[in-house]
Amino acid sequence: MIHLETKRLLLRPLTQADEANLRRTLQDEKAMYAYEGAFTDEEVKAWLTHQLARYEKWGIGLYAIVLKETGAFIGQCGLTYQPWRGGEVLEVGYLLERIYWHHGYAAEAARAFMDYAFHALGADEVSSLIHDTNEASMNVARRNGMSPVDEDVKVYKGVRMRHVRFSCIRSDFCSK
Repeated sequence: MIHLETKRLLLRPLTQADEANLRRTLQDEKAMYAYEGAFTDEEVKAWLTHQLARYEKWGIGLYAIVLKETGAFIGQCGLTYQPWRGGEVLEVGYLLERIYWHHGYAAEAARAFMDYAFHALGADEVSSLIHDTNEASMNVARRNGMSPVDEDVKVYKGVRMRHVRFSCIRSDFCSK
């Protein structure tokens, strides 16, 4: 299992012991607006189980973001395969506790995973699928050199939501 490090962050696989950490974000109504609201305890457990299964299947998934300075768990970021327009894309996703928003942590973590995708996994493209009302996540994608390339509707909890796919290809990322 990989472990990544940036100037301010440690990025490590989630463990069962992170369930309480995940609740702080996944059960926050405001943080989870793009997911149609806060998760129940059962949905948090299922989310964690799904990440652990991704590690087993692909060796990647969402990882814990930990501040080096304090050791605090502040959210999650990582690479997952997501369905998109009849196919599948490699996505870098990020979800942080609200008190850690607007400090550049999401962009820093996402950039580390993009670097890993292009250099270690040999990916040709990395995407981020972002709810069309989530300007903050779109700004993170733009800061990391991603551009909007197409749109589609995703259904989550029975709700149809328009999403924009931001993308970066290896040659663009590697030339920066």
